[in-house]
Amino acid sequence: MPVPSLLAVFAHPDDESLSAGGVLARHASAGARTAVVTPTWSPDTPRAGELAEALRVLGAGPPRMLGYADSRVPHSAPGRPRWCDAPLDEAVGELVARIRDFRPEIVVTHDAYGGPTGHEDHVHTHRVTALAVHAAGLERLHPEAGEPWQPKALYLSTHLHKAVRTWGAHLALAGKALFTVPDEYVSAAVDVTPWLDRKITAILAHRTEVTRGAAPALIAALSPLERQHLLGTEHYTRHDVPPTACAQTELLP
Repeated sequence: MPVPSLLAVFAHPDDESLSAGGVLARHASAGARTAVVTPTWSPDTPRAGELAEALRVLGAGPPRMLGYADSRVPHSAPGRPRWCDAPLDEAVGELVARIRDFRPEIVVTHDAYGGPTGHEDHVHTHRVTALAVHAAGLERLHPEAGEPWQPKALYLSTHLHKAVRTWGAHLALAGKALFTVPDEYVSAAVDVTPWLDRKITAILAHRTEVTRGAAPALIAALSPLERQHLLGTEHYTRHDVPPTACAQTELLP
């Protein structure tokens, strides 16, 4: 059975590796087409180069950057609006164009909380992606964005309540909150330990974030056992887009 193609949409360079690096590496290793859309940061910044390196490690092709500004870093895209401030229909249309161009069977993005930290760019990416996945299959919406293409399923990267016990202490030291969901919300718990070295390498490729003490710096400071404990399983909530999505659109177990 062919492995379904997968397009990940994550707000900032490094989110793709932290949230779905294992699934991206796993699907790529199985022969699936994989790619990542990153709404923020300009393609001519150092972080874009780091993103390209991370995606090469994960087998996810070249960066696909929308070039909006990070809501908290205005110099990330000089002269462009913040991602959170971009007109909604414009943002959805740009993502619809990327979906129709790549034609994925599965789309992966942040959950409604925007991941464990609830960053506003993550939350906005969730909203835009959910709308774009539905709009991409409708011929009268964004006709300028190419021929309609309907992904079969949307998977939301999420964290269980029990993550408070594992991630809580690390995020507390960084002054961050933790947004999690009950076990029954999770559709897929994916063991990515065979690809963990690639996931960690991709995370650490975001050297700017390591240097400034963001999440990749927390990962860099962990022991191999702690890394496996925190990052060896990825959790997702599945949303079927058409009424009857076929089984071939499952994430690899």
